[in-house]
Amino acid sequence: MSATLRPKKWIAGIRLAVVYTLLLALALFMMGPFLWLLSVSLMPGKNVFSNPPAILPTFIDFDNYVKVWQFMNFPKYIYNTVVITALGVIFNVILAALTAYPLATFRFKGRNLVFTLLIATMVIPSSTAMIVHYLTIQWLHLTGSFLGVVLPSAVSVFNIFLMRQTFLGIPSDIRDSGKMDGASEFRIWLQLVLPLVKPAIAVISLLEMMAFWNNFLWPIVVLDDPQKYPLAAALTFLNGQFSYNFGWIAAGTMISVIPIITVFLFTQRYYMEGIAGAVKG
Repeated sequence: MSATLRPKKWIAGIRLAVVYTLLLALALFMMGPFLWLLSVSLMPGKNVFSNPPAILPTFIDFDNYVKVWQFMNFPKYIYNTVVITALGVIFNVILAALTAYPLATFRFKGRNLVFTLLIATMVIPSSTAMIVHYLTIQWLHLTGSFLGVVLPSAVSVFNIFLMRQTFLGIPSDIRDSGKMDGASEFRIWLQLVLPLVKPAIAVISLLEMMAFWNNFLWPIVVLDDPQKYPLAAALTFLNGQFSYNFGWIAAGTMISVIPIITVFLFTQRYYMEGIAGAVKG
């Protein structure tokens, strides 16, 4: 190795070490609240806000998990959450794909105007529509039902945008081949196009699963029976009743986020592929 290349190699190595050090520090900073919550959930006793505050448990104790599981009807709340989340994901995937497909493939007058109006609604805060949503759900006689929780968020403009950008990347020859075989437009969409946009479907499924799983305000507004609450809404009651015992609250929160973390770890590859495909489209 020549003398001129050796300093460049050292400089590149030092630069790489600095970049990885900064990325590691940023990751630890972003994970700080989660790691502290995990630590608190393993702490015995009730007072975690001592002076100085405890950061690491003196020893690992799962007593908080056992007691909060015994106090709360977790299987019931998990079942409610799974039903609400499954309905929300199914509605969003189907409706977003059905809406985005004609906006991407059909040529009709006013197509760009319709898409622009849809995108413009993204600037409206979702909280401002809560009263309208509640009045609509009440008019449909869906208050107190899981369907009333899901319908206001059954389709998202962002999901439509994501699916449209993905559909734009599908070659038109695939659609033409389906037409030559006499397939209907719905069959082309279902059997030819949808299998090619699985990464985008995975992205929507993951994002909506996280949204519906962690949703707590709207279910409290719509559902009149606390036994129908999803897990996040049920944990708010635990927070109100046992605010002095933060270890129970931390343990319950950790139980609620474990499914989200597990799903994300298994689907992160599809997530990155879906985002890349949408940006490319």
